[in-house]
Amino acid sequence: MSSNISIQASEITKRYGDKTALDDISFTVNKGELFGFIGPDGAGKTSLFRLVTSLLIPDRGSIVVEGLDTVKDYIKLRKILGYMPGRFSLYQDLTVEENLRFFAGIFKTTPEANYELVKDIYSQIEPFKNRKAGKLSGGMKQKLALSCALIHKPEVLVLDEPTTGVDAVSRIEFWEMLARLRRSGITIIVSTPYMDEASRCDRVALIQNSKIMSIDTPDAIRNNFGSALWAVKADDIYRLLVDLRRFKSTRTAFPFGEHIHLSLSDESVKPAEIASYLEAAGNSNVHISKIEPSIEDCFMEMMKKE
Repeated sequence: MSSNISIQASEITKRYGDKTALDDISFTVNKGELFGFIGPDGAGKTSLFRLVTSLLIPDRGSIVVEGLDTVKDYIKLRKILGYMPGRFSLYQDLTVEENLRFFAGIFKTTPEANYELVKDIYSQIEPFKNRKAGKLSGGMKQKLALSCALIHKPEVLVLDEPTTGVDAVSRIEFWEMLARLRRSGITIIVSTPYMDEASRCDRVALIQNSKIMSIDTPDAIRNNFGSALWAVKADDIYRLLVDLRRFKSTRTAFPFGEHIHLSLSDESVKPAEIASYLEAAGNSNVHISKIEPSIEDCFMEMMKKE
């Protein structure tokens, strides 16, 4: 394994009975990289992260993290990993400070020894250090869990859907924290169902139905969309979607908020032609504008090809 690679997964397959959670997954993560796994619930993200952290054993393939095999070297591996599972898993009847000291003690360290690493995060919840963890808000629980995952100064940080269920402001704050941690040299892998968070990663893997569809930088994924994209709006969005999917030159038409994102099989078709068709079909107040594709647009496009 190259000295610049932090995580290398080779031909990973994981099954639960007759259900395949991961199907021949391979990827590498560079040292100091913020690497995202983007995909919907049930895509296989949590199973993959449990394999990386040695909590599960693959049915086939291998994963090496910082030179340590996740099966053979799991005891050594756990000393260099920080793991934040998707579900809040700290002790809810312990206070904020008691949780932090407990997790530091597991790794034979103290909160004071590595306080510099967590101070930007922990300082935001330190005023509530005597509050029980179960009484914290979603965003504060998130910050406490991240502080506990970092308190032993791990080389690799594994975060499974850390922003699910928290408010928009807390999501933004959390990703700003990750950017600061990345600059300190920690390798971070993070999973999320939120496509908009992909742009904050150095590279992303788009994962669906137990397979990786693409691995690249966010910009490269967007640049590979391959066709013009239009945002179409009208008074009745359901009628608009039905009519656009009936249009002879439609390649894809997916709802995004109050708009339909439309790509065409024949790019010589002009917006005026689309508008005339929609108005003749009974749509009112039709507006069409050209837009740049988002990661979510690219994901939907790849799903259609699958």
